[in-house]
Amino acid sequence: MYEDEFELTFNLSGEEPQPEQAAQEPPVPPKPKAASPVVDEPTRVMVLEKPQPAPQPEMPEPVQEEPEKTPAPTVQAAANGRCVLISGGDRGIGAAAARAFYAAGYRVAVLYHSNAKAAAELEKQLPGITAVQCDVASRASCELAFRTAEQALGRVDVLVSNAGIAQQKLFTDITPEEWQHMLDVNLTGAFHLCQLALPGMIRRKAGRILTVSSMWGQTGGSCEVHYSAAKAGLIGLTKALAKEEGPSGITVNCVAPGVIDTDMMAAFTAEDKAALAEETPVGRLGSADEVAQLLVFLAGEGAGYITGQVFGVNGGLVI
Repeated sequence: MYEDEFELTFNLSGEEPQPEQAAQEPPVPPKPKAASPVVDEPTRVMVLEKPQPAPQPEMPEPVQEEPEKTPAPTVQAAANGRCVLISGGDRGIGAAAARAFYAAGYRVAVLYHSNAKAAAELEKQLPGITAVQCDVASRASCELAFRTAEQALGRVDVLVSNAGIAQQKLFTDITPEEWQHMLDVNLTGAFHLCQLALPGMIRRKAGRILTVSSMWGQTGGSCEVHYSAAKAGLIGLTKALAKEEGPSGITVNCVAPGVIDTDMMAAFTAEDKAALAEETPVGRLGSADEVAQLLVFLAGEGAGYITGQVFGVNGGLVI
């Protein structure tokens, strides 16, 4: 598998309607007091004191209730005019990145491999985003998916190459097919998407490319040699591409997450997770949202002087 809620509070304020005075002149009834408005509540009940009885009866005007307002599914910040494409965007870090970029005002497109249900749920949660099926290991699939996403967005200002798979296996038990597939998804997939995104970025003299590696790409992981090799290759790609594309106004950076509590850790028991948290200096596992916030920063205007760097989001596990 690929690795890849906002609350609307309506502040209703305004003056309460005043009841009409009695039609008969004498005697003049005392002026009714306006009810005090209820502050900071999404729904108000209007309470009116009854006026003193007039000599002649008068029919009170009916009180009209305010229509109930239904909040939108998600709040998006004012559009910033920028567009982002995220591979492996249907779940885990990718889905968290899609939500974070959407909240920051980006137009968002995500690529997903096979989890169409998760992609559809994300489209429902984030109205206006585009989800496109793509096998990043296939050049033809990447070309078709990129064209579809680019047409939906208008252009790709930011590429987040996040799609990835993992496998734990003794090195001597890894088959050539497993080795190749790991490289095809985790490394070659980034190669495909970077090559497709760069022409437009070079033409505009601006762009951001962000790759998602792993702390095992920095240190190596026992029983994950093929995964570690592919993620290390992603770091090398990031550094070399940053040097090559810097003169074109394009920055390339890498985020290397540590132990992040996503569905890629589904095979870990509660005891395994507790042990990993104990080994981590901050004493807990990371969240996909924490990785996503760093990606949004690196894609922003304030990160224009940062390129070719690897940022560990690992709670101090790798220093």
